[in-house]
Amino acid sequence: MTARRPHVLGIDDAPFERERDKVVPIVGVMMEGATLVEGVAITRFPIDGAGATDFLAGWIQTLRWRPSLQAVVLGGITLAGLGVVDLVALSEQLALPVLAVTRRDTAGSELADALQAAGLEDRLAILERTPPAEPMGKGLYVAWAGTDAFEARQLVQAMLHKARLPEPLRIAHLIGAALVRGQSRGRV
Repeated sequence: MTARRPHVLGIDDAPFERERDKVVPIVGVMMEGATLVEGVAITRFPIDGAGATDFLAGWIQTLRWRPSLQAVVLGGITLAGLGVVDLVALSEQLALPVLAVTRRDTAGSELADALQAAGLEDRLAILERTPPAEPMGKGLYVAWAGTDAFEARQLVQAMLHKARLPEPLRIAHLIGAALVRGQSRGRV
């Protein structure tokens, strides 16, 4: 499937304040390769909400560009705090490769500890099924489902432009921050 300019949907949650907010904007940016934005979609998800995988699968299926979508890239395996996404199940539901890209190795037990502290132990099983993130260079760690290591690398490379993050994910991050704060800020 590796296309030189794959059609990829980057999804990231916006910043939020746990004490103030009940829901978090979720931004999707559809791009062809690393330079052409084809569409933007926004939805909302409850902070620490259950069912993040089914929520994303259902939302993605409704997007008008779904027929041309070749892969999905997420900004990690959590959505709106402790909403844990099952990469394998999402890939199976969409019949597409799904990648989770982070700037640091998430193999530690921080997320498991946070889930236990919040009384969300039922989500620990998803963590156990999550493929391990592997370093991909440029300080990126990538976990994937629905593809192999070679294809995952090819997808990441096809989505990189000048920044360290894949462009669909980077732009989703910028839009999410602007929605909440009025403008984006910080390192992307």
